[in-house]
Amino acid sequence: MYAIVNISGKQFKAVEGRQLRVPKLDHSTGDKVTFDEVLLFHDGKKTQVGSPTVAKATVTATIVDHGRERKVLIYKKKRRKGYQRKNGHRQHFTSVEINKIQLKAATKKKTPAKKADPKPAKEKKEA
Repeated sequence: MYAIVNISGKQFKAVEGRQLRVPKLDHSTGDKVTFDEVLLFHDGKKTQVGSPTVAKATVTATIVDHGRERKVLIYKKKRRKGYQRKNGHRQHFTSVEINKIQLKAATKKKTPAKKADPKPAKEKKEA
């Protein structure tokens, strides 16, 4: 069973028991987080694709850790001009563990039975 989830504008494949590195979330370590924007849900037999999301599908996760990715170096240079710039960037991330992927069954609403009209239909008089 897996689901494709939209987290902070990026799409991730969520599988129960696995950890994901997602863009930084403003929650503490150990908090439970629920993601409602499920774009695709696969239970092993059937696949449901949302338009844009699958109704009543949720992914529950626990925040494991916060951290920063490896440094990415940015180097700019213009030849023969003496212009050189070196810069580094480390992106923040949150590591989450997927606990549960669930799809609540849609309940059908009972439609009330139509009541009979209390007024009898008027009969036309023949002249």
